[in-house]
Amino acid sequence: MLTRLEVHGFKNLVDAQAEFGAFTCIAGANGVGKSNVFDAIEFLSHLATEPLADAARRVRGPSGERGGDPRDLFWDGYRDHDRVMRFAVEMIVPREVGDDLGNTAVPAETLLRYELELGYTASALSGTPGRLMLIKENLRGVDQDEAVQRVRFAHREPFVDTVIAGEQRGGQYLSTTSRGEIVIIHDTEDFARVATTGRANRTVVSTAIPGQPTVLAARQEMQSWRRLALEPSALRAPNGFSDPRQLGVDGRHLAAALYRIANDDDPDAAYARVADRLSDLAGVSVDEIGVDPDEVREVFTLFLTERDGLRLPARALSEGTLRFLALCVLLEDPTVSGLLCMEEPENGIHPANLSAMVDLVRELAVDTSRPVGDDNPFRQVIVNTHSPTVVQLCSPDDLLFAERVRQTAPDGTTTTGVALTPFQGTWRAKDSEATATLADLVPYLATPPNTRLQLPADLTR
Repeated sequence: MLTRLEVHGFKNLVDAQAEFGAFTCIAGANGVGKSNVFDAIEFLSHLATEPLADAARRVRGPSGERGGDPRDLFWDGYRDHDRVMRFAVEMIVPREVGDDLGNTAVPAETLLRYELELGYTASALSGTPGRLMLIKENLRGVDQDEAVQRVRFAHREPFVDTVIAGEQRGGQYLSTTSRGEIVIIHDTEDFARVATTGRANRTVVSTAIPGQPTVLAARQEMQSWRRLALEPSALRAPNGFSDPRQLGVDGRHLAAALYRIANDDDPDAAYARVADRLSDLAGVSVDEIGVDPDEVREVFTLFLTERDGLRLPARALSEGTLRFLALCVLLEDPTVSGLLCMEEPENGIHPANLSAMVDLVRELAVDTSRPVGDDNPFRQVIVNTHSPTVVQLCSPDDLLFAERVRQTAPDGTTTTGVALTPFQGTWRAKDSEATATLADLVPYLATPPNTRLQLPADLTR
């Protein structure tokens, strides 16, 4: 669970920081930089698994394509100056993780702070992109006294008792110290390495081994941070018997995932719960949901049966219905944990159904008043939106306001960057220098110019 994010020098996140609870909605105008917050989270997730160069290429490019030049990721990356980006995250990691050998590993502490600094080295070949270099990396625990202050979102003891474990002594599990061109990497789990600055091609966390359970837990937690981008073509794609039976981040394997979930439980009850939730949508007539396995063609087909008896395959359903259905399937899946980032969940949803959509997305997140378990998976959800309706449906405690403000850039100049501002009177606002008020919400609450509030006279006769 990501509880705090600090980003400096990544895209237009010049000096951004924010705290997160189980569910957070980032609201702001188009083009302000909301998606760059998700890019930063996704980048950290890739860095926990892949080499620096591969992680950089996986981040969305400026035109929506995968980026090819690491300078895309830096603030003002194409100007001739030192390029440095810094990240810090605080997170609650799982109490138990599986290592690469299939054994159970238990971290010494579960509330951790991870810091990473990356730079850029130009290529010696003209016209060839340079590469990222590791400058600094640290991982430490948050001690008991700090831990109480760091978990600030609304929660109750049954939740904390199931996620905060270990002595919380603030131990140092990984750190780097520059000595000329040498970086000394060490931790308190009886392990040490030496690497050369500028030549290390991946983060230390990404190379965690079974002898480092706390570093391994941090790596697996960051690997669980993913961007959910449900695509109609993927949701409608056929599902073979040999396909994964886990819903993909684009919505692929929907039928196979639901079939697996239903048959791990009581199939009739599981299908009935999904159908009941889908019936919350206005304009959708649902009698039952089911998945048919075709033994001859070895494919799964998801069917929706309407109340009048009409039976429709998934590929015949609307885009909005399919997206809502995919989230219903996620809600039923106790194996899905970690952080889900969702861009504008209102896309493709009829205005009359936005309330049902927001309720469903919020319900995907862990209930922090109850113990974590199969009936309350350790899931976190962050969404972004520019929809007035979605903003009004969210509690102020769950909102962050994304706005452009003047900030000091990494090179000391003044520039415009993104600030994630909490709302006045909420739990995030207690230690925040700036807060948002109702006046900042006016663009989301006001009626758009030229909107017709009633039908023209000639249509009412």
